Amino acid sequence: MSQSRTRAVVCLSGGMDSAVCAALAARDHDAYALHFSYGQRTEEREFESAQGVAKALGFRDFLRLKIDLFRLIGGSALTDASIDVPKAPEHEPIGNSVPVTYVPFRNAHFLAAAVSWAEVLEAKTILIGAVEQDSSGYPDCRPAYYEAFQQLIRTGTKEGDIEVATPLIHMRKKEIVALGLELNAPLNLTWSCYSGAEEACGECDSCVLRLRAFREAGVSDPIPYAIRQS
Repeated sequence: MSQSRTRAVVCLSGGMDSAVCAALAARDHDAYALHFSYGQRTEEREFESAQGVAKALGFRDFLRLKIDLFRLIGGSALTDASIDVPKAPEHEPIGNSVPVTYVPFRNAHFLAAAVSWAEVLEAKTILIGAVEQDSSGYPDCRPAYYEAFQQLIRTGTKEGDIEVATPLIHMRKKEIVALGLELNAPLNLTWSCYSGAEEACGECDSCVLRLRAFREAGVSDPIPYAIRQS
């Protein structure tokens, strides 16, 4: 580690939001990527994207963790093959209710692992690309959730001084796209679709929110889609 730069752990899913967080981390820190494979439908595609983003941004290390818990307990369209990934609603805003793509309490598991690694690395910052605005309405993407987790870190770690940073949490998706372009984040390598691996479906919540963000930012989304919503 260079004397002038601190270390940071990034929860890097391979999606657009985490890639922008990764670009912020690479700009300001010696960055370490933590990626989770948890039985999600697009597991291998997300892993490929996360690896590509970390490499493009010059991350110091990339740690892939495999978690079988979510596949075993089911209850989410992302991890349970018996539950279909729904199309984004046409007649109500996305995020009005918690959708079936919510993975129960997922981010707590991700953050716990990130804190453990940060303690070993002596990293003082963990970045995660949680977004409250323009999101699917997941309860573990709200500011209050991260404030509560921060208190857990203060009381449950050796030094109590690791900070969970959520730099995108109050931003609109179009603002995240604009920031990514400003930072030269490798958005072309990212993957956000809940169901497709070769082409993004263009119809799930994540695809619709992403396509809308690029359109409102005035640029074209560089990844392939089976259907591009107008």
